[in-house]
Amino acid sequence: MRKQLLIDQIPLITLVALGAIMALLTDRFLSPLNLTNVLVQAAVITVIAMGMTFVILGGGFDLSVGSVVALSGCVGATVMMKAGIAAGVAAGVGVGALVGLVNGFTVTVLRVNPFIATLGTMVLVRGVVFLVTNSEQVPVDDALPKSFLDFGVERFFGIHYLVWVPAVLLALLSWVLSMTPYGRSVYATGGNREAAYLSGIRVDRVTASTYVWCGALAGLAGMMLASRLQSGQPTAGEFYELTAIAAVVLGGATLHGGEGKLYKTVIGVFIMVVLGNGLNLLNVNSYWQRVAIGLVIIAAAAADQLRHRR
Repeated sequence: MRKQLLIDQIPLITLVALGAIMALLTDRFLSPLNLTNVLVQAAVITVIAMGMTFVILGGGFDLSVGSVVALSGCVGATVMMKAGIAAGVAAGVGVGALVGLVNGFTVTVLRVNPFIATLGTMVLVRGVVFLVTNSEQVPVDDALPKSFLDFGVERFFGIHYLVWVPAVLLALLSWVLSMTPYGRSVYATGGNREAAYLSGIRVDRVTASTYVWCGALAGLAGMMLASRLQSGQPTAGEFYELTAIAAVVLGGATLHGGEGKLYKTVIGVFIMVVLGNGLNLLNVNSYWQRVAIGLVIIAAAAADQLRHRR
């Protein structure tokens, strides 16, 4: 029991150890300004990783979320200039959910492997973004509503608005996964699809719904990023899908499905963000930073395979 408890806390122990190492290597790491930057940097990817958690718990994964972030930000910004903030945010989240629905349909109805299906969507959506924006930011001037731009920089009780979004979502979605029949169906589908089907769960519908969750949350993240960047950027979200998947696995979830917790995913996100932030503070070459993050992703996948074999 004690050994299992220790294993369960490995993500948190890793984060604490990484933070301690960075604090020893640079005194700027624990400065209030840098800790605030860490929280803001983690906010967008945390929302994406929460959606990825739904998909991975259900036994799949989604490579298209980075492209969805860019598409949602650009579409939402375009709509917002004409119809207001509420319509713009709804459009951004809606287009993300639509892409998720397409992914879910492709995986569950057409029976395309999730890797191939979402890889295709990733390339397709990114191409659509560049086509509709002509490879330019949206808007090209300061035409977005001031209150939307303020959301990306202002604070509530001393904490950035952007940070409050994943905090509220963590509480809400944790309840969905742990306390509702739907949440239990997601775990059951990812854990043993055949057994879930025999028990009466509509596994295809559950699987498709996890992709919709993932797409909608990526769409919301796209709007958050647009607010922070003060515009929709067609190049936004590159490599976010890999960071999100790595964060979910670092948080203890298994790529085979049926195992994982949202709060541990958040810990996994902070491991990735703290690593990147610390390397920046240490003035490590950006190319070496990519090498380090790539090694972390490989290590996370290898650790998942070892856990599954046991």
